[in-house]
Amino acid sequence: MPTKKKPQVTAAAPARRRELLDKAADVFAELGYNATTVRRIADDVGMLAGSLYYYFESKDAMLEEILRTFLDELWEGYDAVLDAETGPRETFEALVTESFRAIDRHRAAVAIYQSEAKQLILQERFAFLDQSQRRFEKAWLSTLERGVAAEEFRADLDTRLTYRFVRDTVWVAASWYRPGGQLGPEEIARQYLSMVLDGIAVRE
Repeated sequence: MPTKKKPQVTAAAPARRRELLDKAADVFAELGYNATTVRRIADDVGMLAGSLYYYFESKDAMLEEILRTFLDELWEGYDAVLDAETGPRETFEALVTESFRAIDRHRAAVAIYQSEAKQLILQERFAFLDQSQRRFEKAWLSTLERGVAAEEFRADLDTRLTYRFVRDTVWVAASWYRPGGQLGPEEIARQYLSMVLDGIAVRE
């Protein structure tokens, strides 16, 4: 799901912009958006604070682009899963896997989203976060409800409670996951799905 509006882009080299945004995302995730200054970001990338304005019009513009890039890529993966129109369990598994892949690609952005979204949504500039949240909830709830109707998930399943559990337990991984670690996103997703769908107790 594209987030429609694109932030202002200068003629600067895309690779350098990406490098600066990656560093800014790390600083925002570590210190929090309000505590992060343009000077701190500039110091971390070894440039003068004023030089950052050659690439970005403001700190808000940097955060907007970080979050839009994360969500656009997330929805590209989610839409491919939903458009495939597979069975509800397969769809559920694929959505979980796409979520961990998004954390692998955008760990800092996910951490920012988790800690800042509630306040950012109040600003018109970040209204796209609320739109994405609503569609996110609809995608997951409809998948769970299809699973109950198809008798692939338990009939007594509280789909809203299950949605909240999955949402919170998947995305909290951004607080501990580090790209390039021993377990990649697909393996983490596989083990997560095994615990959620099959439990952790040995079956007799």
